[in-house]
Amino acid sequence: MKLYSLSVLHKGASKANLLKAAYDLSSFSFFQRSSVQEFMTFTSALIVERSLHGSRASVKEQEYLCHVYVRNDSLSAVVIADNEYPSRVCFTLLDKVLDEFSKQVDRIDWPSGSPATINYTALDGYLAKYQNPREADAMSKVQAELDETKIILHNTMESLLERGEKLDDLVQKSEHLGNQSKAFYKTARKQNSCCEIM
Repeated sequence: MKLYSLSVLHKGASKANLLKAAYDLSSFSFFQRSSVQEFMTFTSALIVERSLHGSRASVKEQEYLCHVYVRNDSLSAVVIADNEYPSRVCFTLLDKVLDEFSKQVDRIDWPSGSPATINYTALDGYLAKYQNPREADAMSKVQAELDETKIILHNTMESLLERGEKLDDLVQKSEHLGNQSKAFYKTARKQNSCCEIM
């Protein structure tokens, strides 16, 4: 799971204006980085230009997913990630960045601003923090813990099923089960075994 780009743009009448961006291009060769960065900037602007106000979308481009959020006030953000990165976490990040950006940067600077003139430094930090979605997003962390619990439960059930033949012997030898419980177990096994294919 990887985030490559996080950018804030203003959706103008005819084109999108890049206000600030952060990139993690460490997975690309040194000689490809400037071209990759230009392509990501171009793609982000194009997606914002083609998206409607008040919309959220995910656009697939080869092995990448571009997640965009264009607010009704024309402030927009795009995150470019790989296919494995959870979309929900991306949109949480976009919400957080746009809320914070709109509080720190005056609205009159949005249409004419540029990365050199806009004073907003949090994008690099967010891009680094959100590289691991489980650490950055509390819901993802909880979901991961639940998934691990499910895996443990499934493993336990599978291990019980593998010992199914020996379970009859254990029931017979058990000192904790009374005769009535052992009889109930035998009756239940017989009724359930009628449906098995011989």
